[in-house]
Amino acid sequence: MAEAPRLDVPGAVTAPGASAPSHTDAPFTPGPRPSAAAPGAAATTPDRASGGRARAGVRVVPAWLWGVPPVVVLALVFLYPLALVVQQSLTPENGGGAFDAYASVFASHGFREALGTTVWLAVGATVGCLVLGFALALVIAFVPFPGAKGVAKFIDVFLSFPSFLITLALLFIYGTVGMANGVWSDLTGAADGPFHFLATPWGVLLAEITYFTPFVMRPLLAAFSQLDTAQLEVASSLGARPARIIRRVILPEALPALAAGGSLVLVMCLNEFGIVLFTGAKDVTTLPMLVYGKAILESDYSAACVVAVVNIAISVGLFGLYRVVSKRAGA
Repeated sequence: MAEAPRLDVPGAVTAPGASAPSHTDAPFTPGPRPSAAAPGAAATTPDRASGGRARAGVRVVPAWLWGVPPVVVLALVFLYPLALVVQQSLTPENGGGAFDAYASVFASHGFREALGTTVWLAVGATVGCLVLGFALALVIAFVPFPGAKGVAKFIDVFLSFPSFLITLALLFIYGTVGMANGVWSDLTGAADGPFHFLATPWGVLLAEITYFTPFVMRPLLAAFSQLDTAQLEVASSLGARPARIIRRVILPEALPALAAGGSLVLVMCLNEFGIVLFTGAKDVTTLPMLVYGKAILESDYSAACVVAVVNIAISVGLFGLYRVVSKRAGA
């Protein structure tokens, strides 16, 4: 019977009767593999070192170019007018040194009075907003009553109201010919009512507290929504009274929100113009009102620009404080 051929190595067939070749005599060494690339395939591969951004026939735009358009728009819309204001403050119309206008404005009694009025109104309104906002936020968040969610949503809508609208509403109530004086005159027969405080600094303070309190309530309600109610239940079960629970449990959790909301209100009150103008308080002159008076009424543009630069410097400083406080508060 014929012996079948043997296959010892790939591609080597041994005939019958022949000795098989030794593996040591003729080792098998595979040659280089042919390229398996299909016809028409790209000959190059993406550059992994560059993150795969290089593509055949595609130009990659540098990332920094995308920041050029916003910077240009910001420079034209904001920085250029601001530079003009600073330049005008350094070039008095009547000649003189670059800082003569600053020396003249700083030496004036009107500027010092306006600066003091602006600071105390802003600080007073901020304190009032913090106290009133904290009390109202406590009621809305922890005292169940019908319509609590509706009131919380109304606060969000209230934030979009213009400031002069609140002042106009107060004028209808407490103005010289407002509802309160009208009711008083009808009841007593007097020719005039007793409510004339709206045209005083206290009226401006009331209007600012009324308008800016929701700006404190909004972060407080957000902070209270994250508060674990189990802490309140445990404190109450241990016999703690509501005042102690507020002081020891709620207030520490609310401090970051109070700081963030209070610093924001301080910045906004410092630059408030509409409320002071619409209350008609002639004896109340703030820095924004002084800028308006110098530029529009007196046509003293150099002095107006000096006051504006001072107002901007204070505002930017307080805004930096607001950003630091907000960052620490996690806002």
